[in-house]
Amino acid sequence: MRLIPAGVVPFVALLLLQRRPVAGRALLGTGAACPTNGLCRANVQEQTRRQVALLNATAQDLFSLYLKCQGEPFSSESDRLCTPSGIFFPPFHVNRTTERKEVMVAMYKLFAFLNASLGNITRDQEELNPTAKELLDRLHNTTKTTRGLISNLTCLLCKHYNIFQVDVSYGESSKGKSAFKKKQQGCQVLRKYVQVIAQAARVLLPHLSPA
Repeated sequence: MRLIPAGVVPFVALLLLQRRPVAGRALLGTGAACPTNGLCRANVQEQTRRQVALLNATAQDLFSLYLKCQGEPFSSESDRLCTPSGIFFPPFHVNRTTERKEVMVAMYKLFAFLNASLGNITRDQEELNPTAKELLDRLHNTTKTTRGLISNLTCLLCKHYNIFQVDVSYGESSKGKSAFKKKQQGCQVLRKYVQVIAQAARVLLPHLSPA
């Protein structure tokens, strides 16, 4: 990914982050260069609501399947090995009464982080468990849904608030780590994801419900 001066990364560049984890930051800004043309789909708000609900509904199953495919000791000692104490998702200090714009920005940060993390996990599982078709399909489908959600959040932020740059951060890459550490980082991220997506759904869905 090519960074433009001062570390500013526009939304369009961020949407290109598919499966490669990146450490970087983009500055929040507003202006007349919002790239809304071609980004907004029909019923974008309803699509966004459905995507969040789908991610929330499938998160626990994805985590459980991941544990099953890693074998021992992960299958039997997940509480000890998968405690996400060292996994730091972007801060999510919003609630149902928070201004809608702040909720949308927080969501964008969360799902940009998740998108990169899923790419990291998928790459590792393709290496460590290449025959685990169901798990790999679930990871790819979750990533696809997340990318679609990022696109829709981009549209909503641009259309309603003229925001086209957001300060984002990405998790630690597992490249160079042992197979055990890769598996452990994946289960820690996915356990944290189960917790965070449940909170995100509770906060975001009311903001996306029809008036």
